[in-house]
Amino acid sequence: MTARQTPARRLRCAVYTRKSTEEGLDMEFNSLDAQREACEAYIASQRAEGWACLRDRYDDGGFSGGTLDRPALKQLIADIEDGLVDVVVVYKIDRLSRALMDFSKLVEIFDRHGVTFVSVTQSFNTTTSMGRLTLNILLSFAQFEREVIGERIRDKVAASKKKGMWMGGFVPLGYDAVDRKLVINPAEAENVRTIFELFARSETTASVVRELDARGIRSKRGRPIDRGALYKLLHNRIYRGEITHKGATYPGAHEAIISPELWDAAHAVLKGNTHARAGRTRAAAPALLRGLIFTQTGAAMTPHHTKRKGKRYCYYTSMDVIRGRPRAELRGPQRLPAAMVEEAVIAEVRRMLRTPEVVARTARALKKERADLDENTVVATLAQFDDMWAALIPAEQARVVQLLVARVTVGEDGMDIDLRHDGLGALASLLTPEAEDAA
Repeated sequence: MTARQTPARRLRCAVYTRKSTEEGLDMEFNSLDAQREACEAYIASQRAEGWACLRDRYDDGGFSGGTLDRPALKQLIADIEDGLVDVVVVYKIDRLSRALMDFSKLVEIFDRHGVTFVSVTQSFNTTTSMGRLTLNILLSFAQFEREVIGERIRDKVAASKKKGMWMGGFVPLGYDAVDRKLVINPAEAENVRTIFELFARSETTASVVRELDARGIRSKRGRPIDRGALYKLLHNRIYRGEITHKGATYPGAHEAIISPELWDAAHAVLKGNTHARAGRTRAAAPALLRGLIFTQTGAAMTPHHTKRKGKRYCYYTSMDVIRGRPRAELRGPQRLPAAMVEEAVIAEVRRMLRTPEVVARTARALKKERADLDENTVVATLAQFDDMWAALIPAEQARVVQLLVARVTVGEDGMDIDLRHDGLGALASLLTPEAEDAA
């Protein structure tokens, strides 16, 4: 009688399950349960090899496979790094990831910690070169399928918007959604007209916000309309009876609330009359770069002004010059026209706000606080910076600069600008009020 062989060691198996939508998750036996049952059955069939299923559940219900930002997956990776998992078992490869680059990162983590990856319905072994080739082929098809589905959805949305159809999302103030169409809400529509009329004859943006609060005019969800929500509302072309898509505008299938004349009047204030509105407060406004601009030797540059023939000229002057430091010890510009350097800083801020890496960093920072925002929304939001800047009075512009700029260093070779990346998130959040409050 031969002795029964025992496996060399016990292999701890973690079952990972995922479903892209939350539909059906409230059922007694849902898709995640079905995936887990199949994986546990497979693990049971390998009991002779020492496989044992861990009790911990790694279930991501309602999370896309196109990103690694999933709570259960993060916990699984943490447990792998802590040496608590030997085998990762999934129902299909695309349950773990649909993105080739993301999957490569996961395989690297698995290899680094000696973890084997198994798909119940697609048999292969990631410890061999042939297994990796098979994995990459299958994953490439999964990513191709995801991209094709995405293209079909985008094409459908684009075609529908060209026909003027509203494609869902949060309903703007002034409308109700009836049978997936926008229908005017008379009471709210009157409030929207009031907002445009107030802004068209306003002195400052702050005065409009105060007046709206005094009149009790609120957002769609009953919250006070702040500066960000106001700008969002004023730029929403739905109120003109139009639908926008990727910068193009199409006649909408819904009825307009704002007449072309009122729209133009409000936007004339936003664009053309900014200087006239700000003129009365400009003299008392703080310098945009006060406390932010320095020479290359580290000396602060402080704002100064002179008057010639009744005209005011503003400068930034180095404290080295003011304190009488010997000229031989000075390096780089020591006195600069305020308008010139401020315009250069704002131009550089505008350029930076359009660079992909800044947009991506801002999107990541906002995602932690605002799950409703994706990168496309952040791109569109930051593109509104010029309109927002033009609508601000100088004192408000100075506050925005303090929010965005950490330091400006002026030297012999030019000017270096350090942005506050946390300020970028705050700016995007200001321009994009919470989705349910967006106009």
